[in-house]
Amino acid sequence: MQSHRSPTIGLLTGLAVTLSAVAVYAGFTIVQLRGLRQLQSETIDRNRTDSMLLLRIQNDLNQVDLAIRDMVDATEPYPLTAWQAQFRRLRVDLEDAVAREAQFRPVSVPDAQRRYLSALTAQFWDALDRIFTLAQTDEKEARMRVRISLSAREATLSTTVARLLVENNESEKQAAAQTRDIYARGERDVYLFLAAVLLVLLGTGLYLVHYNRRMFARVAAISERRSELARQLISIQESTFRYISRELHDEFGQILTAIGAMLHRTARHTAASDSALQSELKEVQEIVQSTLDKVRALSQALHPATLEELGLEPALRAQLPVFEKQTGIRIAYESSGDAPALDQNIAIHVYRVLQEALNNVARHSRAAAATVRVRYSPEAVVLEVQDGGIGLAASSKAPGMGLVSMRERAELVNGKLELLNPEEGGLLVRLTVPVVLLEAHA
Repeated sequence: MQSHRSPTIGLLTGLAVTLSAVAVYAGFTIVQLRGLRQLQSETIDRNRTDSMLLLRIQNDLNQVDLAIRDMVDATEPYPLTAWQAQFRRLRVDLEDAVAREAQFRPVSVPDAQRRYLSALTAQFWDALDRIFTLAQTDEKEARMRVRISLSAREATLSTTVARLLVENNESEKQAAAQTRDIYARGERDVYLFLAAVLLVLLGTGLYLVHYNRRMFARVAAISERRSELARQLISIQESTFRYISRELHDEFGQILTAIGAMLHRTARHTAASDSALQSELKEVQEIVQSTLDKVRALSQALHPATLEELGLEPALRAQLPVFEKQTGIRIAYESSGDAPALDQNIAIHVYRVLQEALNNVARHSRAAAATVRVRYSPEAVVLEVQDGGIGLAASSKAPGMGLVSMRERAELVNGKLELLNPEEGGLLVRLTVPVVLLEAHA
């Protein structure tokens, strides 16, 4: 036996894989963004700020260098102490710049290097203070110390700042390379993630298409088997009806006819004076005749001999008076067009749809009258049964096997059954059967 698995497990698995991939990618992206933010804030931004402060320090050192040159210039008539106020201003600005640079110096710079710049700066100003003190007593010695010692210390400071600037530039290049690498990895990961999602969606779509095709194929096979089963059941039903009809007509009909004839002969041979017996025989004859009429009507309903002998149109006309007599519902019959010679296997289905539609009128519509219309055309035969009753929607009963039977018979002749609600109320049952298909069965 073939097992049919539900696609729910596969779809839930695909959904779980997709959500897991999204969660992993989201977590990885968050980590990448945090790393990029940290690189931006702790490396690139601090590095640029530090570079700006180093340039400020370098500018102050250039001014210090110019002031030192002016101090040792022999053409200057001023004593060394005259430059003390200028160096005081430069000292304030330089120490502020050094202090700020220490705050914004990149984390990657060792602490020893930070302390080295501060120590050089402190040593320079300490040496300058001693020179200014010495200049008050020995101008010539002080100028010599400025030329020998102080200029060397300033040059060392300038070299150190220049080296720090170079290191900052290298660090900034490395940070820019890391940033480009992060962006490249992020772009690559986006493409990989989109490709993975597309593959999952493609796999899910193909799985659904494959499953739907299998489902539609099974539904089509089941529908074909159901149609074949319905065809066989209806064929068996019609054969049974035909057999019972012939048995009723041939066996029971003949027996009842013989009983009636015997009763007639008995009544004829009975003395006229025996009126009581004559009356009883007449009553029995009426019962036999009534039973014979019912048997013939039942035989006609099960399998109309008129349909086989004269065709669909005479059979329809013969059925309507019987229905009126049995139910008391007035039937107006309308026929248009030339009736084609239909195959018996097709005509019987049209006839059965009429019977079932009239039975529904009698059972459910609460109508006192109905109209039967038949239109014959070269393309199709259209049968309509319309009543002025309560309609299908107002009926408290659910559609029963009668409607199912009518639909099955319509499908067997490749026809179309419609249940319509006319504006004037009631229900209109319309059966349309293509004539071309009818002729193909003939």
